[in-house]
Amino acid sequence: MKKLILVLFCVLSINVMAQKQSVEIKTTAQCGSCKDRIEKELQFTKGVTAVNLDVESQILSVTYKTKKTDSDKIRTVVSKLGYDADEIKAEKEAHFKLPFCCQNPDFVEEEKE
Repeated sequence: MKKLILVLFCVLSINVMAQKQSVEIKTTAQCGSCKDRIEKELQFTKGVTAVNLDVESQILSVTYKTKKTDSDKIRTVVSKLGYDADEIKAEKEAHFKLPFCCQNPDFVEEEKE
């Protein structure tokens, strides 16, 4: 009986661990306010279980449930906040709504053809 319980516990544990994944995203965050803004928003994003932004390296680390979201959706959330997220550029309107100190001085509006 103990072996059955142990096997069942192991199977359930493996299933739970397999449902989570982590991703590192390069952002254009500039300061502590950026960190607070991004982390707060992502904490309320469906499927996200852990988030940390290292402002110095501008790397955002996110752990999420794969059944609820994916890395592209997380990058889109960051973009909608006004920050670049890897290859996804910041949304123009959101970027210019950021406090001046949080705006990326290298922000380039992409021309639409």
